[in-house]
Amino acid sequence: MLNVKNINQYYGGSHILRDVSLQATLGQVTVILGRNGVGKTTLLKSLMGLVPIKTGSIEFDGKPMQNATPYERARAGIGFVPQGREIFARLTVEENLRMGLAYKSASTPIPPELFELFPVLKQMLQRRGGDLSGGQQQQLAIARALAASPKLLILDEPTEGIQPSIIKDIGRVIRMLSSRGDMAIVLVEQYYDFAQELADDYVVMERGAVLARGKGANMDIDGVRQLVAI
Repeated sequence: MLNVKNINQYYGGSHILRDVSLQATLGQVTVILGRNGVGKTTLLKSLMGLVPIKTGSIEFDGKPMQNATPYERARAGIGFVPQGREIFARLTVEENLRMGLAYKSASTPIPPELFELFPVLKQMLQRRGGDLSGGQQQQLAIARALAASPKLLILDEPTEGIQPSIIKDIGRVIRMLSSRGDMAIVLVEQYYDFAQELADDYVVMERGAVLARGKGANMDIDGVRQLVAI
């Protein structure tokens, strides 16, 4: 579903991403790990078209995407949950969810499945996003990305600052989505145990480059915890 080959990205004179390659497959979770500042968020923004790549290729669903705009990538079927959630604080939960349907007809209904995945959102449809707890905002951000039924879901540290009970709920949803087999998931995560539990494949980054990669089942054997320890 996603095939990234040798992408390079710069901020000014700083070489941020160095020949990064990765793949994401339908029905599987690809986890990207690494210490703070190694380029994980920049990589996800590059996949979404929020920052340009200098060289390399990004292929999605068999089509080149490296020159596509963010909205073209969204329409192609890429959903993005940014670090820090970035919901619209002054809009209601319902309005935030409809933002995920912005490029579709105004009469397009909010998929009922979103409320099955995150029941709390149905109870809070008319509450402003800024009045939700951090965990509820994270669930809203994920639901917003899922509203248009993406083929690829990209999540940037969804457990950051979230209470343990909601971390479990988010993990349950990610497992459920991957098990359906119609979506590829790319997850950047700092919380090792959460990442290990979900990973079908892993990629470890260091200084903008891929340091290690392998199967999620082999993360302990491969010493991944030590590679990402601060």
